[in-house]
Amino acid sequence: MSKPFILCFIDDDEIYQYTVTRSVNKHQLAKKILIFPDGEQAMWFLMDNIADNDNLPDVIFLDINMPIMDGWQFIDEYVKLKPRINKQITIYMITSSVDPVDYEHAKKISEISDYLIKPIKPDMLKDIIEALEKEGKLGAN
Repeated sequence: MSKPFILCFIDDDEIYQYTVTRSVNKHQLAKKILIFPDGEQAMWFLMDNIADNDNLPDVIFLDINMPIMDGWQFIDEYVKLKPRINKQITIYMITSSVDPVDYEHAKKISEISDYLIKPIKPDMLKDIIEALEKEGKLGAN
């Protein structure tokens, strides 16, 4: 039986989208997966569903480098929107960037729980979800 969580992946890499979707489904880590190819589409989704916790993600895995609205721009907009969201959403920055400047930037943003380097292996994704579940951070309002 799948877990009652909604996972969101904001990443323009179609291969990554495919592999994480397959991994989440295989390990039954979520009831629903949201995929957005850029931060703007994800932000529109959050704004459109701001009053509906049942549609909002529990966890967002956010890439840095994307077209239209990158991960940094998304997180800037999310910080403004967060006071209107009545659901705890955990955000992980997941990127191929090993640039120490990106890492230090992410550490300074309290809304980012961790900075992870791609590729994210299925067991790592499973461990992240299980750790959040144990901490009571999934499904919390």
